[in-house]
This record gives sequence, C-alpha cells and structure tokens, in this order.
Amino acid sequence: MAAPVGTLDCEDFSMFQEVLKVMRNIDDRIVHSLNTTVPTVSFSGKVDATQTCKQLYESMMEAHLSRDKAIKSCISQTSQVVGQLRQERAKDSDNLALIKQLRKEQTKLKLMQSELNVEEVVSDRSLKVCSH
Repeated sequence: MAAPVGTLDCEDFSMFQEVLKVMRNIDDRIVHSLNTTVPTVSFSGKVDATQTCKQLYESMMEAHLSRDKAIKSCISQTSQVVGQLRQERAKDSDNLALIKQLRKEQTKLKLMQSELNVEEVVSDRSLKVCSH
C-alpha cells in the first residue's frame, strides 16, 4: 500500500509530490475500500466485517506513519542543505549562483513543510470516514 521511504526523492520536489500522491492512494480510495470490504446484510455471515475493517484501518495507519516519516526525513535533509548554503553565503555573500540556490532550497523546504499540513488533512478525513 505505502511506498517505501527510500523511494521518496527529496531533491526533486515534483517527484516528491508524485510519490506522495501514490502513497496517498489508500486514503483517496477509503470510501471505496470500505464499501467493497464491509459486506451487505445478505453477505454478513460470510465475511468478518470487524476483522476486515480492522485490517483496513491498520493498513491506513501504517501508510500514514510511513508518509509522515518520509516527509519529515525530506524536511530534515532539505533543512541541512539550507543550513549549509547559509553558511556558504555568509562566507561569500556576493555569489549570485549561491544565493539563487539557497532561495530555491528554501522554497522547496517551505513546500515540503506545507505537505505536513496536507498530510494532516488527508489523515483526518480518512479517520473520520472510518469512524462512521
């Protein structure tokens, strides 16, 4: 269900977003998953709905933790790059290429941090669907 953390490319933000999109499939399809795994009244004796829901919930929680860990790992890596670039800029404040690279990395860091907010919304929405 969830892509391994190692597949999240922290260097290229568009790839970072693409992998997160794939990792969020379980949440995007939660209503469909519930509708197809929880049996109707006529099939209720053939499937253990409680166990099926529990497995779906556990998969979803594992996916949430995996994504959270991956996003925070990329934030940490990018923060380190920003810190290094700031140190370099302090030594060479006239280097325009360095300033441009620093701004690019700072923007990427802000976008990654905003993905934590997106993750919170996605997770909350899925949990509300499961609790009803």
